[in-house]
Amino acid sequence: MGAVQEASEISEALERTLLEITAIDSPIGEERALCDHLEARFGHSLGNASLIRFHDSLIVRVCEKPGAPRVALVGHLDTVRTSHDGPARVEGTRLYGAGAADMKSGLAVMIELAERVDRSSLPCDLTLIFYEREEGPFEENMLGPLIDNFDLLRELDFAICLEPSSNELQLGCMGSVHCTVHFEGRTAHSARPWQGENAILKAAPFLQQLAEREPNEVQVDGHSFREVLSPTLAHAGGGRNVVPDRFELNLNYRFAPPRTPQQVVDELRKLVGDAAVLEPTDLSPACRPHADHPFVKHLTACGVSGVKIKQAWTDVARFDQVGVPAVNLGPGTQSQAHQPNEYTELPLLIQGYEIFRRFIEGLPVGP
Repeated sequence: MGAVQEASEISEALERTLLEITAIDSPIGEERALCDHLEARFGHSLGNASLIRFHDSLIVRVCEKPGAPRVALVGHLDTVRTSHDGPARVEGTRLYGAGAADMKSGLAVMIELAERVDRSSLPCDLTLIFYEREEGPFEENMLGPLIDNFDLLRELDFAICLEPSSNELQLGCMGSVHCTVHFEGRTAHSARPWQGENAILKAAPFLQQLAEREPNEVQVDGHSFREVLSPTLAHAGGGRNVVPDRFELNLNYRFAPPRTPQQVVDELRKLVGDAAVLEPTDLSPACRPHADHPFVKHLTACGVSGVKIKQAWTDVARFDQVGVPAVNLGPGTQSQAHQPNEYTELPLLIQGYEIFRRFIEGLPVGP
């Protein structure tokens, strides 16, 4: 088969596979049908011995080579619940559908790679991880239990999360802490506010402090992470004519490695002081960039569209917590993640496939 014909065949296969899996609805908590589909497909193409099913997540042992570098490609099955004008479809160079960008484009590349590469000649031990419940709270994400329950995932040498990045290599990730801050007051009729204590007004000095707070630039391995603290939700009162006795504020602190969530919580407690009670609700660790790792350097040379840090949180942090270097790179159109009428650009899919093919076929012998 000529190179042009092969490229055309791969392009058509990627589009067909992405359309197929995008047509299977998998909003968070409803991933079973898609997991069943992948289990059946890989059972036919790779054999059931290569598959490990864990609830509605799937580990695929594409190539087992003792002594070779152990690499995993990682993608979540779930999508956010968004509105769409019609079924999954292709229009020109775009494929529309729920999760088309985030992150079924990445899943399509993983699937086609596993079924097309010459496994006997790969210089690595290759594993695919398809998992559920990424788009929700940290504690409900099933990648954590997968890593806890399967030694092979803690013994990896390298992992790539195929979150949509338009084929840009994104190093590390920010940590994320959510806390609820409770300001207490005393109710009164709004016509006689002096008879009470307005919990919203008690929060005013703290809110002003947040408004004046500048982003904090942190350098890690030559890359700049931008720490930010934002109030994102607020709730107070039970009536329009009642001075509220309680004001609750959600704070979201995005912090840089190598700090831990607990260190950030301690900082927030000092910031709040005696003005309110702070309650941590969701703690997600940060991930180091691993910019000097040989596999990262090799990946950088495989045709990525750029390199920068990840100014958000992703599951690379879960691997970093168990000593596995991990980075973000995916073919999905990044700007389309979580959008109504979400789409992805098909040329990015083809480019992403080639990047990953070059990476796994040309991987250095060891880190």
